[in-house]
Amino acid sequence: MRIIFLILSAIIICSCHGQQSGHKAIDQSKYFKKARPIWAKGRETEMNLTLGFRGVFKVDKVASPVLKITGSTLYRVSVNGKYLGYGPARASHGYYRIDEYDLSPYLKKGDNVVAVEVTGYNVNSYYVLDQPSFLQAEISNGEKVILATGIEENVPGTGRSRGIEAVELDGRVQKVRRYSMQRPFIEYYRLEEDFDHWKTLPASLDKVELAVYPEKKLLYRNLELPDFNITRPKEVIHHGTIGWEKPKKYHKKHLGKFTEGFPEEKLTVTPTLTMQEMVTQTLEKLHDADIPKQLEANEFYTLDFGTNLSGFIGSRIVCTEPSTIYFTFDEILLNGEVKPKERMPNINNVIGYELEPGTYDLESFEAYTFRFLKMTVVKGSCQVQDAYIREYAYPEHKAIAFKSSDTGLNKIFEASKQTFRQNSVDLFMDCPSRERAGWLCDSRFMSIVEKEFTGKDDIAYNYYENYALYTPFENLPEGMIPMVYPADNRNGNFIPNWALWFVIQVREYADRGGDPELVQQLKPRVMGILDYFARFENEDGLLENLKGWKFVEWSEANKFVNGVNYPTNALYSKALLAASELYDEPEPGGKAEKIIRAVRKQSFNGKFFVDNAVRDKEGNLRPTSNISEVGQYYAFFFDLATPESYPELWGKLTTEFGPDRDDKAVYPNVFKANAFIGNYLRMEILYRYGLSDQMLKEMKGYFLNMANLTGTLWEHMDTHASCNHGFASYLGHLLYQGALGIQQIDYLKKEVTLRFDKTSLNTCEGAIPVGNERIYLRWEKSGNRLNYSLELPEEYTVKVRNPGRFEIAELE
Repeated sequence: MRIIFLILSAIIICSCHGQQSGHKAIDQSKYFKKARPIWAKGRETEMNLTLGFRGVFKVDKVASPVLKITGSTLYRVSVNGKYLGYGPARASHGYYRIDEYDLSPYLKKGDNVVAVEVTGYNVNSYYVLDQPSFLQAEISNGEKVILATGIEENVPGTGRSRGIEAVELDGRVQKVRRYSMQRPFIEYYRLEEDFDHWKTLPASLDKVELAVYPEKKLLYRNLELPDFNITRPKEVIHHGTIGWEKPKKYHKKHLGKFTEGFPEEKLTVTPTLTMQEMVTQTLEKLHDADIPKQLEANEFYTLDFGTNLSGFIGSRIVCTEPSTIYFTFDEILLNGEVKPKERMPNINNVIGYELEPGTYDLESFEAYTFRFLKMTVVKGSCQVQDAYIREYAYPEHKAIAFKSSDTGLNKIFEASKQTFRQNSVDLFMDCPSRERAGWLCDSRFMSIVEKEFTGKDDIAYNYYENYALYTPFENLPEGMIPMVYPADNRNGNFIPNWALWFVIQVREYADRGGDPELVQQLKPRVMGILDYFARFENEDGLLENLKGWKFVEWSEANKFVNGVNYPTNALYSKALLAASELYDEPEPGGKAEKIIRAVRKQSFNGKFFVDNAVRDKEGNLRPTSNISEVGQYYAFFFDLATPESYPELWGKLTTEFGPDRDDKAVYPNVFKANAFIGNYLRMEILYRYGLSDQMLKEMKGYFLNMANLTGTLWEHMDTHASCNHGFASYLGHLLYQGALGIQQIDYLKKEVTLRFDKTSLNTCEGAIPVGNERIYLRWEKSGNRLNYSLELPEEYTVKVRNPGRFEIAELE
């Protein structure tokens, strides 16, 4: 065997400071030399207010000007009309992350204009925090401040101020419906042709009065800036016409007690209702790659981007008369058409534009997820000259590679990459569409993928830092943490299971070489969680009658959570062990062993593990007959069961369960698992116990159809919800293991373990980034002979396991 050491140059330069400096709030007076937080005077808590901030400055010989910027809620910045960026990255309540941009490529001699659009939402959501609106930004060149918010200092000899002025951008209609319960408002615009001239022309503005607001707690971004790649549609697939018909019942999400927004009677426009009145009259199928397209009133075109993408919807539209155009979009077609309200009634996939005659370059302020975009003119006449999506995704590391002799597995790997990129722009998100939210449990799977797809733990660092800095919510019980964060969950609901996953996630983060200081900062959170659960331990040490939203997975298993839920107790045992080992606390480890014994004794009925037990009238705990498929996977995944200790059950699971099981005929009393998380636990268990070939075949059975339809991986096994869910990128990790053969990377010991199993693959190669280096493995098989080549970073060593009993040789 030959090990080749390969050192790669840094592929992407981070726009921020290093990870080790990211964990502490920074003094804004040291980071911003002069900039102060500003907003329209007295309007910092107004809902859905959009301001445009502009600064004009002259450049003669500026070597390396840098823009530093943060704000609330979201900003978009351009320089001389050229797109620069979007942000900021999210942080805990009361903290704000700073982005940095090199302006050199965007500047010209003479006057330059920096323009920042900021929307302050000021409502609760799972996506962004309900915090007062502001912008804080500064352009500097070394020690020299060129522009800054909150100052009115004049530049000598120029007649120009170093301050930044603002205008209210009322072209975006303020009083509209929310996009979803989890995200703030939709977008609807009333525009004239010169609506965006303020971004490029240093003419006077109808300025709003600005005020300086209190100083903020600041954090470094600590992450690479996102990709903003432009992607255009693969083809135009439909041309059609619409008629108008009011539905028997409108799909509309009313504001609830805990969901904030504008009351129905105060809405200025209701495009989410109008879109439901559009009824297709004619539909012509096309395979046309050409844009522009002319659209008259009640006509539409449907564009196919070829794969699910997440980002900002852009277009160039020419109107010869006052016109209104609607963009509706979705991840899949329903009965051959874009019908987002029928597929997911509680989200509003629509953007509306009322346009005066003229030429418009339009781009949505918010990021959306779709493969198919429908452009419908409901009034007037428009020519669509261009359409695109500006991606909003984590940069793909150029060292990532995977290619096997199985094209289906290759497609799944590509779908894993796309799913990860779109769900990790600044947090580990569940989906980039309905919620864009940082849920626990989902994040456990994504954090493992991050290390292998980026070579770093930066997103994980920020994610756990947010929890370390979080101030306990008054509506959560002592010790419990938010199930999703950063978020404003007004109703006080929580998922106790997710807090247990958090403990496991922190332990795994430490095992991957995560920041030791942050791990120690998280100890009070971890131990507080265990103290909370101790209140619910019964005489057997098992958790009983937990409070909150008890979640096992998206299946019938969630109906069997009353009393003592055995899958939850399996999870509890692993969390206790994780905390015990991580912080050298023996007591939790002892509890875990007691739980494991009790679950084995009570839950197994001789054939399957039952899901729960409840008390009879005499107060005795009695196991029920409720059995779920995922309950079996919890037992094996959390080491309560092994193939050796439960051989008959293991035999059933490996021969009679899987993607082809007819659950109406085969074990109909064992309720079927779903994608999240049962089928993923199954994949990992099969690999863990040496059944790599079966895992790879089943992976195609479960997930290849997803990769083919959307190019991403889904929340459920069907299409009724998100078709792009972050946890699902975990298949990339499993392919590195089961197909390529990289079983484990020990980042602390700097040791790679290879495991070559018998599979149907003939060749495979792949690479995993490790910092700015990589691990690269390539092998090919002929009969029982396996030839391989391996490249490792400096200081790394390798161990080779050969359960397939191949004749192993060096690949020349």
